[in-house]
Amino acid sequence: MTALGVAVRGVLRDGVEAYRDSPQATAWLRQHLARFEEPLRVAIAGKVKAGKSTLLNALVGEEIAPTDAGECTRVVTWYQDGPSPRVIMVPREGPSRPLTVVRRDGALTIDLGGTPAERVDRLVVDWPSQSLRTTSLIDTPGIASMSADTSARAGAFLVPEDAPAPADAVLYLMRHLHQSDVRFLESFHDQGVAKAAPVNTVAILSRADEIGVGRLDAMASARQIAGRYRRDDKLRSLCQTVVAVAGLLAQSGRTMRQAEFTALATLARAEASDTEPLLLSADRFVRASETAPLDPETRAALLDRFGLFGVRLGITLIRRGTDDPSRLSAELVKRSGLDELRTVLTTQFTERRDLLKSRSALLALELVLAREPIPASLPLAREVERITAGAHEFTELRLLTALRTRVVTLPKDVRVEAERLLGGDGGTPAARLGLDPSADPAQLREAVLDALGGWQRRAESPLSDRSQVSTARTLVRTCEGLLASLPR
Repeated sequence: MTALGVAVRGVLRDGVEAYRDSPQATAWLRQHLARFEEPLRVAIAGKVKAGKSTLLNALVGEEIAPTDAGECTRVVTWYQDGPSPRVIMVPREGPSRPLTVVRRDGALTIDLGGTPAERVDRLVVDWPSQSLRTTSLIDTPGIASMSADTSARAGAFLVPEDAPAPADAVLYLMRHLHQSDVRFLESFHDQGVAKAAPVNTVAILSRADEIGVGRLDAMASARQIAGRYRRDDKLRSLCQTVVAVAGLLAQSGRTMRQAEFTALATLARAEASDTEPLLLSADRFVRASETAPLDPETRAALLDRFGLFGVRLGITLIRRGTDDPSRLSAELVKRSGLDELRTVLTTQFTERRDLLKSRSALLALELVLAREPIPASLPLAREVERITAGAHEFTELRLLTALRTRVVTLPKDVRVEAERLLGGDGGTPAARLGLDPSADPAQLREAVLDALGGWQRRAESPLSDRSQVSTARTLVRTCEGLLASLPR
């Protein structure tokens, strides 16, 4: 528990005591106190067919999020760890009720039982999963959906007008960067310390294999495009980073079945003259003649599960010696970009867990103070202001946002170092100092002392203007904090 988390919990408890005569305010504040003990909440957002449910399945390692265009995909659905599978429907009016848990061909299906999607507030899916123990995932309806109600439901959840966002962080999926994606990220972004900001948003090229039209080098092309997006000043001001992921390949790699490996191996063992024509297009792969390897139904099932890129890659890997199902599964997941995304989730979200939850909690308390002013409001407001102004984590967050939006300007090489020290590439000492994660304490100490001296000189330089001096002083404090955290 960080000092910031302790301070925020304390002021929330004071708020609960001050508003003990207001059941609504008390329940609201207790809810945010409880959030500190819960797993991190990560929402998955994007346009229709961006691959949200597919990516969620890949992260969990099981097909628990329906990927068809059924009624349940129009409802906000929470996936959390639980002792046994359970689906609860929470309607907009009336009591919650359980739904039947059904799996078909290994995949979970959710039937709303005739209840229209617009009458459902959310679905809550409990599922025993190691992946969900530290992070609850929230699948949201498609933004810019042809259904105005569905699109509005997603927007209201992700960007509520008068409350903190229910999610601590957001993965925003896009196939390419369109102006509508920028507009949504702008609406989600807010300069306020307790609201959405670049630090809790990651953009994902979610169908990255399609960028290269399914070629074997498609992911390399997608990573180059993601790198270009990461260097784009506009996008850097709206999200933490951009990652390329082939969501379908990641899902199928983590859930691959023996029969699918056998089918891919059959294609790999066939003569190249028989398989190469099949792999020219998805249509040819499915509609090839009866003499082609595998029957049409099996080929169609492979295409549905892996996509043409995944089929090509699987065949190539088997031909190169990856002749074991578990090895092929691991290699497909590795090449999908999912491992890189997991690393980003750890460095950008999990390590900032207390910071992200503290921001939401402070905004919740601010809203209570504004809506229900009481004699105790003033001292509580002062304490919120003291925490917000005094917590170095918030100071770093404000400065990181100012640097990325060019409110504060520095020479490019200096700005890159400043953003990294502020946690722009991760919150660990090694990440902040640009060192390998395995760097020993002596290397970390040497690097932080070097950075500390540089920023002290910049803070004292007569050539630095006021904003540069303020920036340097903040980074001096960051370096001092890093130094204090290292083992002696």
